[in-house]
Amino acid sequence: MTALSPVLRQATPVTVDHGEGCYLYGTDGRRYLDFTAGIGVTSTGHCHPRVVEAAREQIGSLIHGQYTTVMHQPLLRLTERLADVLPEHLDSVFFANSGSEAVEAALRLSRQATGRPNVIVFHGGFHGRTVATASMTTSGTRFSAGFSPLMSGVHVAPFPTAYRYGWSEEAATDFALRELDYILTTLTAPQETAAFIVEPVLGEGGYIPGNTRFFQGLRERADRHGILLVMDEIQTGFGRTGKFFGHQHFDVRPDIITIAKGLASGFPLSGIAAPSELMAKAWPGSQGGTYGGNAVACAAAVATIDVIESEGLVDNAATRGEQLLAGVRAGATKQIGDVRGLGLLVGSEFTTATGEPDSATAAAAQQAAARHGLLLLTCGAYSNVVRMIPPLIVSSDQIDEALAIWARVLDEL
Repeated sequence: MTALSPVLRQATPVTVDHGEGCYLYGTDGRRYLDFTAGIGVTSTGHCHPRVVEAAREQIGSLIHGQYTTVMHQPLLRLTERLADVLPEHLDSVFFANSGSEAVEAALRLSRQATGRPNVIVFHGGFHGRTVATASMTTSGTRFSAGFSPLMSGVHVAPFPTAYRYGWSEEAATDFALRELDYILTTLTAPQETAAFIVEPVLGEGGYIPGNTRFFQGLRERADRHGILLVMDEIQTGFGRTGKFFGHQHFDVRPDIITIAKGLASGFPLSGIAAPSELMAKAWPGSQGGTYGGNAVACAAAVATIDVIESEGLVDNAATRGEQLLAGVRAGATKQIGDVRGLGLLVGSEFTTATGEPDSATAAAAQQAAARHGLLLLTCGAYSNVVRMIPPLIVSSDQIDEALAIWARVLDEL
């Protein structure tokens, strides 16, 4: 008899029978309000009818057409459709399957295009679990421990995590930019630095948004030194933050963005977008893959973009995100040291009376929420942040339902 790996730990006790909209229905007959969205993946909710129909129709005509062997219509349609939502200068795309693959593709392109070996990432970032992306991940050692040596050429600069430092955002931003300059002076010379790789909002690092001055500071230094600015939009893209892409909150122009998660409503699909002149600097044979740009996933992605636009889900994410953030802040108890977020990315950081990370209470809250019918996840270096990531279709009533359950959980702790 075979079994799943014993190190795969399920965050909730739920075995799913089916999903619909913002709800999952367990084999136990219970209904659960899903504020995990498959870690930000099911952007249009579970089994949106238009996404289901697009996938069903595509399965009946072509399931797989390897896209460096033959071309297929769903890939062409998706490429054209992305032009409507991507920043105008990002006019060339490459597709893969997972977020890790997308980040590796951005890394490879950055190194090949600049001829430089090093990259700078930012403390608390998560970029994946492969050797290269784990080497760039600093949101927790659990993602990179036990399989050293890791990839060389990675240097880590501070992110303006004001709450952790105990500073104002202004002071944290001053520090982060000052230390970045110091790193460029002491650890990796600008002429050896290919890219800055950064999330608009730290995801696994604790749902910490950046700010305009920080990102514009990165852009200014990138321009000055010929360094590429790569925005990892895997969790923040496709409306999640209340704009189509997270970096658009900060008036910053990336050279490359990575995309995945909410792109295809649950079908595995990822990619990078860059200016065509930059993308052309990739070496022949450096981009490809057996399953990247799968026909069914591409059809689902086209339907996903159509749903996001026609149902006004970006605006809904902004409005419902304000409601959720305000509600979580209003109900925060003394166990919660900080509540923060952007759009439908909201995190509550649990701390002790002395301000130390309180992982045990965060875990207890997350498990209690599941018992009451609300599915949540934790994140942060100490797993002491409980995060809420509802689908973009979430309604005002469903936000209120989640807040009522959360209030009950906090009362019980």
